[in-house]
Amino acid sequence: MTVTTATSSTIELRHQGDITPGTLQSGTRPGTPPSEEDGLDVDGRQEFSLPPVDGGKDAWFFLAACFFVEALTWGFPFSFGVFQDYYSTHEPFAGSTQIPIIGTCAMGIMYLDIPLVMGIQRMYPRSFSQTVGHLIITQGIFYAIGGSISYCPCLLYMDEWFAKRKGLAYGIMWSGTGLAGFSLPLILEFFLNKYGFRTTLRIWAVSLLVLTMPLAFFIKPRLPRTATTHIKPFKLGFALTKTFMLHQIANIVQGLGFFLPGIYLPTYARSIGAGTFTSALTLLLVNVTSTFGCAVMGSLTDHLHVTTCLMISAVGAGLGTFLLWGFATSLPVLFVFCVAYGLFAGPYTSAWTGIMKQVTTEMGMHRGAGGGSSFDPTMVIGVLSTGRGIGNIVSGPLSQVLIKGMPWKGEALGGYGTGYGPLIAFTGATAIMSGATFVWRRLGWM
Repeated sequence: MTVTTATSSTIELRHQGDITPGTLQSGTRPGTPPSEEDGLDVDGRQEFSLPPVDGGKDAWFFLAACFFVEALTWGFPFSFGVFQDYYSTHEPFAGSTQIPIIGTCAMGIMYLDIPLVMGIQRMYPRSFSQTVGHLIITQGIFYAIGGSISYCPCLLYMDEWFAKRKGLAYGIMWSGTGLAGFSLPLILEFFLNKYGFRTTLRIWAVSLLVLTMPLAFFIKPRLPRTATTHIKPFKLGFALTKTFMLHQIANIVQGLGFFLPGIYLPTYARSIGAGTFTSALTLLLVNVTSTFGCAVMGSLTDHLHVTTCLMISAVGAGLGTFLLWGFATSLPVLFVFCVAYGLFAGPYTSAWTGIMKQVTTEMGMHRGAGGGSSFDPTMVIGVLSTGRGIGNIVSGPLSQVLIKGMPWKGEALGGYGTGYGPLIAFTGATAIMSGATFVWRRLGWM
């Protein structure tokens, strides 16, 4: 495949159907055969080859590397329920009401700073804790910042490597969290019980370094830097459009409740008689089923309207929470809830590629005056991440309020009467409301 460069460039990912897939073309002139003598076309413009989009070994190696970066970066905070269970039952942290903030900081800050990190990277490409406060800073804040820096190139370059299969590609990458969330709770549970939290955190830090270094070779841009210089990474006017703001409202609401089961399921399982392994198994089931859910949801966004995909996720997660977790007083019923929640709630973010497509298509903001993109479409995902981070960070302190004093205990049926009733009801309500964009679209609001 041949690529022609000049002053003004357009990328085939933005203009499918106008330009042959796999080529980058200057202006409106078609490419011409290169000169055998000097490697230039008849107009004197330089030509060079690009790897194919939507396939080829480079694209699949890139996707595989992104999958494992996703797994290693996000799997750890998504396994925080194991640490929550350990910290709440071991000194010097037992009895602290601030423990949930550690997990919400790790995930929330990583979500919040993604737009900033993505913008900077687009502009400039190529365990000694004694208190809960120390853990919030190290395991929460510092981990989140480092994780964002290593993870954002995956988001930036995915848009270059995949076009027609973009939803599927993002879904496969995001399913990495589920895979890590399946294996990590068991591994972390073992190390915590055998070596304590200090050694466990140090082992994980070294493991991250060793496992991620080889992946850096495969996470690289497909297009030359000159092809993306017209992109304005901090041009965020799309965030003020009605379509995007309605999506963001639903996204924040979903984030308020989504993370609560991941924090409290092991503790809840213990309250109804689970042991160490079976309490950790709740997180395993949520995470492994979300692996499949993310891949399926990503593929659905390539074929269905995004609001339909979001409604499927919302209804499945909401009904599962109200009817299964709400009446789960035995482990088998709780395990069924974990499977349902992972399948439906886990893939919510896999629909973000559909939101990106809707925003750029409906508002026509993917074309600038020179024919290229005047803003970075991947920043749609970045700003959505910020909204989810807001919901995530708020959910930590909010969850403490919801279970303070074990409300409804002995006064309601099933799980609602275990002291976790308000937490369960809040999780289910936010899940249902996250599908509101389906209704808003039919009302003509978006």
